[in-house]
Amino acid sequence: MSKRVLILCTGNSCRSQMAEGFLKLFDKNLEVFSAGTKPAEKVNLFAVKAMQEIGIDISNGNAENVDKYLSQSFDYVITVCDNAKETCPVFSGNVKHQLHIRFDDPADAVGTEGEIMPVYRRVRDEIKKEFYNFYLKELKVR
Repeated sequence: MSKRVLILCTGNSCRSQMAEGFLKLFDKNLEVFSAGTKPAEKVNLFAVKAMQEIGIDISNGNAENVDKYLSQSFDYVITVCDNAKETCPVFSGNVKHQLHIRFDDPADAVGTEGEIMPVYRRVRDEIKKEFYNFYLKELKVR
């Protein structure tokens, strides 16, 4: 039976989408979803570009509202930003573990694309590292 993971952030346009992409890459048998407490209209184009640079396509992702998942069961619900942690709703479904793994919001970066993309790459690489460690520790079938 596969593990179910929900990753939450505020806009569901950057960090949670990248984390979802990584977990799906690490293990095709995981059921991974992401959502936001105040979802954006679409996935952030800089996040898409940063992930494409390392061969992961998140361009078809949809920024979804967490309300869609409130009644579902998950093995892990993980918040990736402080705002989502504070506003994370009480799940009426069965949630075995709630975790918080904080990352800076790359959408706060300003300037030219040449100034913004390094911020996205740094956050992307931090997400990859932290979620791979989480995967090895919590999700990998031994």
